[in-house]
Amino acid sequence: MALKRMDNIGIVVDDLEETIAFFLELGLELEGRATIEGEWSGRVTGLGDQHVEVAMMRTPDGHGRLELSRFLTPPAIADHRNAPVNALGYLRVMFAVDDIDDTLERLRNRGAQLVGEVVQYKDVYRLCYIRGPEGLLIGLAQELN
Repeated sequence: MALKRMDNIGIVVDDLEETIAFFLELGLELEGRATIEGEWSGRVTGLGDQHVEVAMMRTPDGHGRLELSRFLTPPAIADHRNAPVNALGYLRVMFAVDDIDDTLERLRNRGAQLVGEVVQYKDVYRLCYIRGPEGLLIGLAQELN
């Protein structure tokens, strides 16, 4: 098989510090930070000369990663953070949590807002969507025993 794994999901943000703090509160770990710039990086993205601050966040099991990026040069040009759930394209990331109520309470202290309501799907999951820092759409799922 040629495909080995999904390496990470990239999210572009304006406030890197606030977003890191939010995902730390959710339970992700800060794996590292770096500044990416130079001719080679612009060749990968097609943006030419770029200067980007990057933070890599890792899930506690070590299998999932978020790459948070703050573009200094060139600046971010499009904004789809407030797109509705049925918008085309990449939209949200979903996290499995132990206790959805506790997680919501902690994230509300960081400005998270519930999009709809917490619902139960059969006897399998409790689910909800929240808007996190900068309006990022995040799903939470609690598996029921």
